Formats: sequence, structure tokens, C-alpha cells
Amino acid sequence: MKHWPVVNAAVLLVGLAAFSQLHPAFGQADAGWYTLFDGQTLNNWNPIGDANWRLEGGVVVADKGNGFLVSKKDYADFELRAEFWVDADANSGIFIRCTNPNKIGGASYEVNIWVTRPDPSYGTGAIVNVAKVNPMPRAAGKWNLYDIIAKGSTFTVTLNGQKTVDGAMDTRFASGRIALRHGLGVKDANGVANDRGVVKFRKVEIKPL
Repeated sequence: MKHWPVVNAAVLLVGLAAFSQLHPAFGQADAGWYTLFDGQTLNNWNPIGDANWRLEGGVVVADKGNGFLVSKKDYADFELRAEFWVDADANSGIFIRCTNPNKIGGASYEVNIWVTRPDPSYGTGAIVNVAKVNPMPRAAGKWNLYDIIAKGSTFTVTLNGQKTVDGAMDTRFASGRIALRHGLGVKDANGVANDRGVVKFRKVEIKPL
């Protein structure tokens, strides 16, 4: 009969501690990250406007109306990761540091998702009226990953591994809500609201910095 050696508990703990210092992710995958949307519930969000947000097959989707899903908590310095899918004619975006949770818009920063924006310099990958993008990445008709860092007055945006905003500076808004958008929210010259296209979000998570 084979006898296995007895491992001293203290030695084992010391070894694990040393290993975890070399490999900080060991035993704590995604440490510091909090899930805002996991594909199952909208418990962390409040809807405003008339967009028809609904859960379908592990994603939240809207294809009609103008509105937002607004986080229930404020965030100041953070890294945000969000997976999204849009039609080519859909207008969407991720708003950060929204100072008024009941009226998303001016008092916030918008990391845009709008492939057919008339001025593409503030289209997908840009922070509207803060940091332009050139050339604008193409994100329609496929799943994409946004990584957004807001730290103090500095902002960095990465789309699918490509950095589209690198250290842009703005001091107007220090903290606020996160908001996911469907629809333009304004009417065109013919009085028709731009609420065309499908917008989907599959996973949204945040890490305070």
C-alpha cells in the first residue's frame, strides 16, 4: 500500500501565499470587478424614456423608442467593460458620470456608439465633444467590447483592443451614473424621432479605481 507524504499546513500556506504574490489572479479571478448586467436581470438599472428594453437569450435589447437604462449607483473613478451589438443605423452610446439620473444628456460624458453619425469624428469610439476619433472604427453587425477608464479628469477608451481615446482631459463632471442608450432622443427635420435599429448589451461590469 502506497503512503502519501504528510504536508505541513504551515508550509502549504506559505507556499500558497508566495504563489499568489507572483500570480495575483490565483483564487480571485476578476478581483475588484462588479457585474452590472449579467444577462439575467436588470436589477442594477432603472429605465427612463420609452425604449422597449427587454431580456432575450442572455442579452438586453431594444429596437424601438428613445431611452436609457441608468445604473442605480454613482461612480467616480472606474474601469468599465461592456459588450454591445448594434445595427448600422442604430444610435446608441454609454454615458458615464451622469449627474442627473432622471435626465441623461448634457451633464455627462457620452462614449458614442453611432456608425452613421453625420460627423464621424464624434462617432463610435469617441467621447462626444471631448475626444474625437480618426478613423472611426466599424462596429455594426457584430459583438464588440468597450473598455472605458475614467480616472480623475483623464479618460481612456479602447474598442476591441484598439485605443480610440488616449488620455483625454476634461474636468466638468467628477462622478455620476452609468447609462446605456437606445435612440437619438430628438426629432429630425420632418419631426420623426430617430429610434431605428437594434441595440444589444450582453455583459457590463465595473471596477472602482
